[in-house]
Amino acid sequence: MLANKLLARKRGPMTAMRRQRGFSGMQIFLIVLLTMVLTALASFFIIKTYIFPSPFTPVTLNAKEEQRLDNKLSQLGWQVERKDDRHGGAGKLEPEPYRERDADRRVTFSEKEVNAMIGRNPDFAERVAIDFSDNLASAKILIPIPQDFPIMAGEILRVNAGLDIHLDASRRPVVALVGVSLMGVPIPNAWLGNMKNVNLVGEFGDRGFWTAFADGVEDLQIRDGELYLKLRR
Repeated sequence: MLANKLLARKRGPMTAMRRQRGFSGMQIFLIVLLTMVLTALASFFIIKTYIFPSPFTPVTLNAKEEQRLDNKLSQLGWQVERKDDRHGGAGKLEPEPYRERDADRRVTFSEKEVNAMIGRNPDFAERVAIDFSDNLASAKILIPIPQDFPIMAGEILRVNAGLDIHLDASRRPVVALVGVSLMGVPIPNAWLGNMKNVNLVGEFGDRGFWTAFADGVEDLQIRDGELYLKLRR
């Protein structure tokens, strides 16, 4: 009898400790509820970001920034038409002697200016966004899926891509595909024709665009938030 009482006393604290270590029914319910909420939020984020992304907001510049960008484009030979040009305003041509200055061959475009140039085209304004970091130009692209496509017809596909852009030891431009992601999933190199990390200038530089591009560039740098370009004489 005495032994049974002593055994019961020993079991009592052990049982209490087990209850303290375990979870109550309310705690388990709250954990399950929290897990469901987090899963729903994560699913919504994935669907909203990658499966049904919203159009990008076009980048706009103020009047002073627009003027600065137009001047840079004029350095590269683009004739920018402004609203007052069509009414005989400040944009009319004036005769002037030809001259070449070294400073005119150096042009720096900010990330904002490049996205603003894209925003001027209504076909790309809400579908393309560019990011500049050291030696890396990244692009986010929203591609509409044709209505007759068997999967996700009429929806928008989100594609991310990166290009490594720099000068090699011989001061020749290097443009190489870093990778492409489809809805956040990196595409295997084999599916890209094994073009990842291949210098496009060296691969296709024997003719056409890449040859003219490489021959005309003296310096090319992608820095954090900007693109620097210096043309040859």
